[in-house]
Amino acid sequence: MTLTLISIELIKIFKKWRTYIGFIAIGILTPTVQLALYFTGQRYVNHLLRGLQDAFVFYGNLFNGYLVAYLILHSLVIHIPFLIVLVGGDLLAGEATAGTYRILLIRPVSRLQIIVAKFFAGIIYTFILILWLVLLSFILSLFLFGSGELITFKNKLIIFSQNDVIWRFVCAYGFAALSMSTVLTLSFFFSSMVENAIGPIISTMAVIIIFLIISAIPIEFFQTLKPFLFTTHMTVWENFFNDTVDWQSIFNSSLILIIHIIVLFLFTVYIFLKKDILS
Repeated sequence: MTLTLISIELIKIFKKWRTYIGFIAIGILTPTVQLALYFTGQRYVNHLLRGLQDAFVFYGNLFNGYLVAYLILHSLVIHIPFLIVLVGGDLLAGEATAGTYRILLIRPVSRLQIIVAKFFAGIIYTFILILWLVLLSFILSLFLFGSGELITFKNKLIIFSQNDVIWRFVCAYGFAALSMSTVLTLSFFFSSMVENAIGPIISTMAVIIIFLIISAIPIEFFQTLKPFLFTTHMTVWENFFNDTVDWQSIFNSSLILIIHIIVLFLFTVYIFLKKDILS
């Protein structure tokens, strides 16, 4: 029964035009970045290697699909929450806006089954959007620019060999999916409290912006809060591109994000089960 409900919710999600805004945005932005890098990417590599080319000889294709995918992931993943909340904020509030809440609840299924189905449909949408990002940023970049060693710069220059790259991207995209699932759950939580999808979208983005500002202010109280804010852990995927991966930090960040998802989902279930449905 639950699988049937999830498939029904997925059909409802993909029948709405707003669902495709995220796919269209990524579909426009990624090729645009790839086109820009096609003309300027080699200069970026030369900039990274400045001062070293006189002392070392670099062989191979350093400006390649791996570098392009890394730069795109670095640029876009912090903006994808704006695309996720368009669907997450509409999952429950959209029913109220359309006046279909009561029709939904007269079906021979429990409220718990409905909210579980909607939640997992939202999570599946999030993973599909990340897969779309993988297809365009990683696979298409490899097709257009070829493969080679991955060169990155974070406090120091790091060059990864070809056979040491793919697993890092798989883990990074997986962690990005977990981060975006947290954002979806937050918007789903706000969606359970109102009857208009605009409110959850604005509220979720406001929370993200406030948390980011708090994290950036060098005041001791805010810095104490910072490790507990989910936004702090959304960029931990970058650790997979360190020469020595800090697995403990990644595990801790994953745990905090999962706890956020579970707690927010339980609050959403409680609100929905107690909610007076009047429309």
